[in-house]
Amino acid sequence: MPEWLVLTLAMLAACVVVVVITLLRHRRAADDEDTSETPDVIEYMTMWIGVVYAIVLGLAIAGVWEGRSAAEEHVRAEAVALHEVTERVRVYPAEVRDRIRDDVNAYVGHVVTTEWRAMADDGEVTARGTELLDRLRRDVTDYEPRTDFEAQAYQPLVDQVAAADEARSARAASTGETMPGVVWFGLVAGAVITIGMIFALQIRRTAREMVLAGLFSALIAFLLFLIWDFDAPYSRGLAASADPFLRFFPHLGS
Repeated sequence: MPEWLVLTLAMLAACVVVVVITLLRHRRAADDEDTSETPDVIEYMTMWIGVVYAIVLGLAIAGVWEGRSAAEEHVRAEAVALHEVTERVRVYPAEVRDRIRDDVNAYVGHVVTTEWRAMADDGEVTARGTELLDRLRRDVTDYEPRTDFEAQAYQPLVDQVAAADEARSARAASTGETMPGVVWFGLVAGAVITIGMIFALQIRRTAREMVLAGLFSALIAFLLFLIWDFDAPYSRGLAASADPFLRFFPHLGS
């Protein structure tokens, strides 16, 4: 099911629940019930519950957004390091240069196709990607420079391979969900309590109040969906993409 459809259904469901419960409460209310007054303590509690829950939502959104931004940075750093390897290796003999560049192309081609799907479906990187990167490292580190010019390029090449490996490890650590289950419990429970306070305030008198209550509930549903979508940086609708690899290695995109 497309994620935009999930979001739409969740927002509609939140509105429907509020409207249905409000209508049922209105039908079951006593004829002489005074709905013009709400105890001050309830209004005070509702205000603070809303404030506290807004802060929690804001922190959760900031956390998952920071995780997504970090995931994009891991991809960019890995792509830049591999691109530097292909450029710096030009001072090596043609046979060595071509072999190392072929290693980079094989690794990047695997990442943007097979491994990216595995990250989205299984939440982990592939063993084949690790093997290809190890082969690249061996070809870079095992070469013995023959001239001073090659010797000057050797250590920077080793450093760039190490940077790519570090970025890959960080990318692998970011593939899964970042929000603990207890946090999700708090977010959902807070949403139920916050929306439940609407009924404590006797929101059932006019169509305008019902519309506002429904929109408020839909907004909370949207924010929870946004947190859920950002929670897995590589596998959901607004996921980090492999564009940095394709930007530095456009021939692999075709």
